[in-house]
Amino acid sequence: MKVIVMGAGVIGVASAWYLAKAGHEVVVLERNAGAARETSFGNGGQISVSHAEPWANPSAPGKMLRWLGKEDAPLLFRLRADPTQWSWGMKFLRECSARRSTHNMIQLVRLGTYSRESLQALRVEAGVEYDHLERGILHYYTSAKEFDLAIEPARIMREIGCERRVIDADEVVRIEPALAQIRSQLAGATYTSADESGDVHKFTTGLAARCAERGVQFRYGVRIQRLHTEGGRMSGVEYADETGAYQVEKADAYVLALGSFSPQLARTAGVGLDIYPVKGYSITLPVLEPALAPTASLTDDEFKLVFSRFGDRLRVAGTAEFDGYSMALNQVRCEAIVQRTLQVFPGMSRAELAQYWTGLRPATPGNVPYIGRSKVEGLYLNTGHGTLGWTHGCGSGRAIADIIDGRQPDCDFAFCGLPARKPMVSAAAP
Repeated sequence: MKVIVMGAGVIGVASAWYLAKAGHEVVVLERNAGAARETSFGNGGQISVSHAEPWANPSAPGKMLRWLGKEDAPLLFRLRADPTQWSWGMKFLRECSARRSTHNMIQLVRLGTYSRESLQALRVEAGVEYDHLERGILHYYTSAKEFDLAIEPARIMREIGCERRVIDADEVVRIEPALAQIRSQLAGATYTSADESGDVHKFTTGLAARCAERGVQFRYGVRIQRLHTEGGRMSGVEYADETGAYQVEKADAYVLALGSFSPQLARTAGVGLDIYPVKGYSITLPVLEPALAPTASLTDDEFKLVFSRFGDRLRVAGTAEFDGYSMALNQVRCEAIVQRTLQVFPGMSRAELAQYWTGLRPATPGNVPYIGRSKVEGLYLNTGHGTLGWTHGCGSGRAIADIIDGRQPDCDFAFCGLPARKPMVSAAAP
């Protein structure tokens, strides 16, 4: 079977890998000059099953109101005369109920666990190096109120199979000695020892090279214009090649993995997707004093930041800005990340050495991605992963290959167009 994969971020490349492994002829279309040049370039580096509490949760509306208009706020809505933003925002608010938030959390944990296992097997098979560390992830808190709010989600995650142990400040410092400098500020933490970290750009470009060795064709520098359909099924993809010439390429199956740009293309086939671009920021700092820098991956939930060590570099990423498709770097937000990093790890590096980056995360209202069949025969969805594209990438690619082959993935997740493997059990109070 010939399969066209649209997009060469971590989701698209992982899809290509598993499809090629299953024996399919695979063509990947990508507008950039190489793989992982956009959202999969500079993210926070976490393989974080424990980072499963959706943005849409009962505490989110109040926080968003307090943060409205603050340039350095962790979550910032820039209200625009954009019907798509307002429609998405209303759906986001509906997902903030305790019942919906817990339902979505369960799905994210299940997909994350499946994906982490898939990544671990894949890296052995493919031999991809990407500065990965297996020291777990600490979610630490310097606010007693925020720490108290984290205990119930941690309990729910444990009930559905994700270790997220609640620990005190002394245990935090034992696991990550670099936090000793702020020991007096720590209210506590949760710890997931099975979580990992690594450089998604290195992983994705390395996996793309392994895909090419398996015969996957990567066509870089092409711009997809529209999806062609006939009688309710896909009939081709129209794109402008690197010379600017337009052509239509046909296949037996098509995988849409274009992240934040998926809704516009899906619309040309009559498919509606509730995905909105959410701008995230990251900084990369050289580690000048290794003893003062973390080796465990960390999440600062109050400031919505994650920290991952890549050899002699520290990647810090986070915050969320709802501002359409703008890719402008906001200096205030960048400097706020640097300031918080050097408050937590004083002496580790110097502010003037920070390298800044921004990317668009494809967010659904409930943070649950679209994976599976669309209503158009032959068009498959693998998009809308929000902040968890790296965490869910390998599992999503493996699942979409199974679905295209007519198999039910070995993951209890609400895949699009497929019956559930078994009823989802909610741990939430009604």
